Amino acid sequence: MRKRSFALQTLLLAGAAVLIAGQAQAKDVAPLKPAIDALLDKNYAHLDALYKDIHAHPELGFQETATAAKLAAGMKALGFTVTQGVGKTGVVAIYKNGPGPVVMVRTELDALPMEEKSGLPYASHATQMWNGKPAPVAHSCGHDIHMASWVGTAQALLAMKDKWRGTLMFVAQPSEESTGGAIGMIEDGLFTKFPKPTYGFGLHVGPGPYGYVSYRPGVTTSNSDSMEILFKGRGGHGSMPSLTIDSVVQAAKFVVDVQTVISREKDPAAFGVVTVGAIQAGSAGNIIPDSALIRGTIRSYEPGVRTKLLDGVRRTANAEAAMAGAPAPQIELTPGGTAVVNDIALTDKTAKVFKAAFGDKAVLEAAPSPASEDYSEFIIAGVPSVFFSIGGYDPAKIAAAKAKGEFLPGNHTPYFAPVPEPTIRTGVAAMTLAVMNVMQP
Repeated sequence: MRKRSFALQTLLLAGAAVLIAGQAQAKDVAPLKPAIDALLDKNYAHLDALYKDIHAHPELGFQETATAAKLAAGMKALGFTVTQGVGKTGVVAIYKNGPGPVVMVRTELDALPMEEKSGLPYASHATQMWNGKPAPVAHSCGHDIHMASWVGTAQALLAMKDKWRGTLMFVAQPSEESTGGAIGMIEDGLFTKFPKPTYGFGLHVGPGPYGYVSYRPGVTTSNSDSMEILFKGRGGHGSMPSLTIDSVVQAAKFVVDVQTVISREKDPAAFGVVTVGAIQAGSAGNIIPDSALIRGTIRSYEPGVRTKLLDGVRRTANAEAAMAGAPAPQIELTPGGTAVVNDIALTDKTAKVFKAAFGDKAVLEAAPSPASEDYSEFIIAGVPSVFFSIGGYDPAKIAAAKAKGEFLPGNHTPYFAPVPEPTIRTGVAAMTLAVMNVMQP
């Protein structure tokens, strides 16, 4: 993964914003929403079945062969020219409808290596190989909602093709969760073998109320880097720790001490998070292992904070080993997704459409999301974009949970379960209107 300057990225987007700002104001597309709703009444059963099928049969990054085949078949049936295997398992579907802009609509294909505990009748029981061994797989991030909305948007746009002109470029991207999928497609010729998009759009579902659409100009997600640190020691009997160098203690101290980088070195007003999500060590309670492996993520908005956190992680890991008299740890810090920066003018243009169509349910986000997303690679490659969010939970249940001081399960938890309808309907309507708004006849 290549590192890029946040300042340069912002400058490039500002230049694109000037070009977009010179175009006509957002079209009044609110009258089109009843037509989209009518199409959804006709097609929703198919989208619901597709969603539940994908949910029940998830696949991990760069292993999404069956998922990609399902989407490819559906797009071919609609009349798109479809290419599979772009960036390993990605899909590109092109539909030309006269002269006009090229508009990219992106979805993700992959799921997460975790067990689903939602109790849904269509819950996943799938397993795939992950880090060399079988692991449970689940769509606990919502990419299945995205895929159903992606297909529904394609259906709606083709049914209303007399109302727009240009080229649709529907991209189904592999391996968003582990990052590498977006850049993999780009390096495989996404913007050279196929038309370079004039605009791009993506969406993400979250634990907010369904029926709502939210957006934010400028920075909208975080930078993300992954860490894998192998602490080394000398194993031995659990009753004789003095004869060992305990790798588990090194790892445990690191998990605690690295948080001082956040609390004592980083500006308290600046966003930054270091999370350890996995610790692997040992085989029995009475054996001190000779190594302990931790895996985690590092997230930030600003490049200076990103650098400080990465330096702090390295320094803390080496210090723990030095204090234990252990060999230097093996440290791998892998750059992940760069912050998604929405084009300001295009976001403003799209927001007008959302407000006209959804009223008070179109909401400006007050702050960027701490989550990360490799859609940023398409923006860095020169595609002015809007990446927006939709809610997935019953507002009444959200209110009831809030009244009890509780929270409903969020993305990346075993219980995350967006309500398919009306969530998918909202995704289709919002994306269709956003695309039509920049493809005026």
